[in-house]
Amino acid sequence: MTDRDHLVQRLAEIAAAIDGRDWETIADAFTPDAHGYGRDGGPAAIVAQMRAHLDGVGPTQHLLGNHRVEVDGDRARTLTYARVHHVGAGPMEGSFYECMGEYDDRWVRDGDTWLLARRSFEIRIGLGDFAVLRGAD
Repeated sequence: MTDRDHLVQRLAEIAAAIDGRDWETIADAFTPDAHGYGRDGGPAAIVAQMRAHLDGVGPTQHLLGNHRVEVDGDRARTLTYARVHHVGAGPMEGSFYECMGEYDDRWVRDGDTWLLARRSFEIRIGLGDFAVLRGAD
């Protein structure tokens, strides 16, 4: 696989892990000092932030596309469009929140894999009720 192919595959694996609430796989996708979703402190802080928004949500689906990949040796940047649908659960059952935006990811090569050093997501369109995003009861 080319570096580009590997990075696009990693993006798909991480999206599937988010939808599957596979927090261990998500934590393992980040460098020890990573920044993501507005949080410093590495994988534990990033996963805690994600759980605060997803543990109380029903099913989600992260659709990714329009990948732009820049590789410079053992560093890379990917810009990826995403359309993410969140189904309400518990007190938010019957509601949804859908957002469309772009992931801006910075990667470092670690042996034969790529790890996220920095991740941000810019929401450009939001539909439905943002309150669907919530932690566990």
